[in-house]
Amino acid sequence: MTTDHLAHHRPPGHVLHTASKVPEVTVYFWIIKVLTTGMGETASDFLAHACGPIPAVGLGGLALVGALAVQFAVRRYVAWIYWTAVVMVSVFGTMAADVLHVGLGVPYTLSTPFFMAALAAVFALWYRSEGTLSIHSIHTRRRELFYWATVLATFALGTAAGDLTATIGLGYLGSAVLYAVAIAVPAVAHRWGGLNAVAAFWTAYVITRPLGASVADWMAVGHGRGGLAMGLGPVTLSWTVAILGFVGYLAVSRKDVGRPALQ
Repeated sequence: MTTDHLAHHRPPGHVLHTASKVPEVTVYFWIIKVLTTGMGETASDFLAHACGPIPAVGLGGLALVGALAVQFAVRRYVAWIYWTAVVMVSVFGTMAADVLHVGLGVPYTLSTPFFMAALAAVFALWYRSEGTLSIHSIHTRRRELFYWATVLATFALGTAAGDLTATIGLGYLGSAVLYAVAIAVPAVAHRWGGLNAVAAFWTAYVITRPLGASVADWMAVGHGRGGLAMGLGPVTLSWTVAILGFVGYLAVSRKDVGRPALQ
């Protein structure tokens, strides 16, 4: 699902002379998105072990607020600012899901549908207010608020869903395979089944979270849990380096900078 597909589903209107606040949807977008999900998963766990759950949540929350403040302050899409905000959402979204399970004892069988309902509510409010869920419409402050609320909800939902499948017998590798297959479904449904491009995009966006998190967890956890035993720190660092490489390339090449948004 790329911008070329989504372009056919932009809401009608006139061209606005304001720059887009989100990147064009290219293969690089999906690669970085998956990398941020895995990095956020292991970084969250690493911070929780190193600092304790409560200080980790506090640090994660402050970092998220700071990153989003910078993102809202700029007047156009800037690769490193946007993806820094996504990384912070990933870290904090993981913590939000983990707090419900570890801190409050809420099982994943309950937190997963809870976050699913929360995401549906955000979508409903967004559509009722703006008449569109297209990422090409993110050119007002209100729509940007809806966009980032959606992103946060998708990360929390994906975290809970990934942990759910991993703990009911599939394990991390099995979950990674499951979500790798699942992420192809919306693309196929859009291409041959008539699924709306916007719906296909957001479905794939949600699935990237448990996909990336399952792969990163599989790499980090010990052999006794079916993993590669690389450790939380090394996996977090390696995925961070990969993110920096791709974002740096996009910042220079500007392959993810598109045309002015449509209202």
